[in-house]
Amino acid sequence: MTDVGARCPDCAPRRRLPQFEVGPLYLLRGAAAALAAGGASGLAWGLFLPGQYGLLGILIGAGLGYGIGESVSLATNRKLAPALQVVAICGVVLAYFIRNLIWANALVVTDDLYGFIVVATAMFMAVGRLRF
Repeated sequence: MTDVGARCPDCAPRRRLPQFEVGPLYLLRGAAAALAAGGASGLAWGLFLPGQYGLLGILIGAGLGYGIGESVSLATNRKLAPALQVVAICGVVLAYFIRNLIWANALVVTDDLYGFIVVATAMFMAVGRLRF
């Protein structure tokens, strides 16, 4: 050991930091949180904010993505991993599908440019909550 406490690679533990170790149980908890948050957000989005809101949709998407990303983060004890980012993105897509089923009676609406902007913003925010 040196004066500042550094160790050679042979003596140092080769474990990852705990916040980056995501096992199957944490992944399942994150998926359940994304399913619940995405379902609730999509239901609220479809019932209380029907239609298109133009560029105000960016704020809607930011709130949607933050809520879903934060729920996944809380359910997994603030773990950070690319797999959890994918889970959060799936939650955002689920919210979009539920909103479309309520609003337009279709799974994907082809002429919904502002809806796509909302989803892209929500994905960006959800991933941002789970980045390292």
